[in-house]
Amino acid sequence: MQQPSLNWRERVLGWLFIILPHHPVSRVVFYLTRLKGPLVTPAIRWFIKAFGVDMSQAVIQDISQFPTFNEFFIRALQPAARPLADGEQTLCSPVDGTVSQCGEISDNRLYQAKGRDYTVEELVGGDPALANLYRNGRFATIYLAPYNYHRIHMPIDAQLQKMIHVPGRLFSVAQWTVRAIPRLFARNERLVCQFSTPAGPMAMILVGAINVAAIETVWSGLVTPPKGKKISSVDYNAAQNTFQQGDEMGRFNMGSTVILLTTSQVDWNPQLSAGQTLQMGELIGHYQPQ
Repeated sequence: MQQPSLNWRERVLGWLFIILPHHPVSRVVFYLTRLKGPLVTPAIRWFIKAFGVDMSQAVIQDISQFPTFNEFFIRALQPAARPLADGEQTLCSPVDGTVSQCGEISDNRLYQAKGRDYTVEELVGGDPALANLYRNGRFATIYLAPYNYHRIHMPIDAQLQKMIHVPGRLFSVAQWTVRAIPRLFARNERLVCQFSTPAGPMAMILVGAINVAAIETVWSGLVTPPKGKKISSVDYNAAQNTFQQGDEMGRFNMGSTVILLTTSQVDWNPQLSAGQTLQMGELIGHYQPQ
């Protein structure tokens, strides 16, 4: 595959990100964003101005009411702020964000950026049976910017089957690093959440990134940290954890990326394309039931 054309700045920054101590930096950020004190409100005010954060739909709009920066970052929205897509047999966006890439899985390979791809098997932690469920299926990679709403919701009714934690690096998931760093999403720390749905198997992969390193789910609380350095999995079939479309399933403590994997029973909305901005609940596809 032809390698992407990078400018000198992207090459230098990509090299610096490779040698950066990702986890120690992210642990410092984890600690700082949970401190209470008089600097919290000024920090939130600066962040809102710097990144253009829209607070008009937040449940708490008085920023002095957030005890820590992280509480502001994972703020809840008003119930009517994100209506779900109308119609039957629909998939809705699980997050507010921007589509990085989407389309068909080519045999077992996902498109990352021009000149970059990676395999489903390495993305899900090396499980060939799990990866085979999505052979020639569909994928959508959605990037959450710092100004986005950072809770993650279900795109379809589903039952949780398994959660896999895959340790790894914490490269930035900004667009320039996606172009610069090979197999980025298959190298970063991530949670692979496997579901059964009316559209067949579906995986939601929550990808960690620099300064994030903290991912929560509603069924297990804070997963990373403190997860370790080996791949681990938990079987949830007996727990009967079921979700309705639109239910919250997790959150990023600071921004990152969600990757959806489905079978070929799903067809993405024709308007879904790289660069498109989404709100949680917006229509992204339809499916043929099993």
